[in-house]
Amino acid sequence: MRADENQDLINQLIQKKIKLYHIPFQSFDETNGIERKNIHSLEIEDLLYREQITIENDAISQRHLGKNVLVTGGAGSIGSEIVRKVAQFKPALVVVVDQAETPLNDIKLEMEKKHPEIKFVFHLANVSNKYRIEPLFKKYNFSMVYHAAAYKHVPIVEENPHEAIYVNIMGTRILADLSNEYKINRFVMISTDKAVNPTNVMGASKRVAELYVQSLQEKENNTTKFITTRFGNVLGSNGSVIPLFRKQIEAGGPLTLTHPEITRYFMTIPEACELVLQAGTMGQGGEIFVFDMGEPVKILDLAKKMIKLSGLEPDVDIEIKITGLRPGEKLFEELLSDQSKTLATHHEKIMRAKDVTMPYVVMEKQTKEIARATVKKTKNELVQMIKDLVPEYKSQNSEFECLDANPENIT
Repeated sequence: MRADENQDLINQLIQKKIKLYHIPFQSFDETNGIERKNIHSLEIEDLLYREQITIENDAISQRHLGKNVLVTGGAGSIGSEIVRKVAQFKPALVVVVDQAETPLNDIKLEMEKKHPEIKFVFHLANVSNKYRIEPLFKKYNFSMVYHAAAYKHVPIVEENPHEAIYVNIMGTRILADLSNEYKINRFVMISTDKAVNPTNVMGASKRVAELYVQSLQEKENNTTKFITTRFGNVLGSNGSVIPLFRKQIEAGGPLTLTHPEITRYFMTIPEACELVLQAGTMGQGGEIFVFDMGEPVKILDLAKKMIKLSGLEPDVDIEIKITGLRPGEKLFEELLSDQSKTLATHHEKIMRAKDVTMPYVVMEKQTKEIARATVKKTKNELVQMIKDLVPEYKSQNSEFECLDANPENIT
């Protein structure tokens, strides 16, 4: 059955309020049949159809087997899954860095139980504190660095640009510089589709981080391969829409969304992280890799399906409330900027974006000035510096829109 036919059938069954269950294909065993524990009620993730991806396990294994690997933001949704995926390829050591104590302890307990054969180090630190990060590079001979640490919540970052810009830009610079200095084989940065034609501080800060990482590739005497991966929303990540809707349904509603026409691209966390490892393995340095996110999903349709999967009726049992776009929020996310070209790679789910690059000497100077501004300048002055460096950054539904109309409005 084709994917569209499958979706039509499921939609008809949901309309008739028939209870649906999901059995993963891998659960079927010709000898023992299907284990009951693998059967679960149909969830919204099962309805957002994604074709099964394939990755080059042998090549990825060669990059990780017996090697030392650093994962920043390793207690977060993406970072912790990267830790899990990397562990499957039997590295000698995995160092996990995060500033969130409880989630760091959670991944520590999980990994020590699942992989007692692998040495793990769990390091509580902020990536923008070089004095906490550099000792790791001195002590461990890393082969791979996966940089997933970042401030990501658009409204919070919009209201608190100083801290977010320092962590997202300077944290990235510190890690990338150390990777260059200590001649790490590969540095893989996790970016976002919000960095493309950014409309908010978070996306713009990630775009500056992308530019800095790319610029290091051409730095004199550099031997590290600097690779960036860019993708959209992941299903079920901390603070994302699906866990929020689940909580709101359990509470009896209302389900809140910011606009009836808002759409987003979605990908599962394991799928995204498999593609991160694939891109990090096949990259030659200086690339921004863009993942095939499939078709965009209308969030209003998502909300209605989740309500119906719960056996309830939208706007009868559960109210859907439109709250208005939040500061910096887009109706539609993009994966590639208007000026860029996309090149196919040998992997059908991974493309290469040819974005504008900046010389290292420019990025080195500009990021230093931005770092100083985070402790000395006003919000408007700081954001204006980001806009000067990323001219396509145009604020939407934000207090910083005044800077686009008149850059002199920085007081």
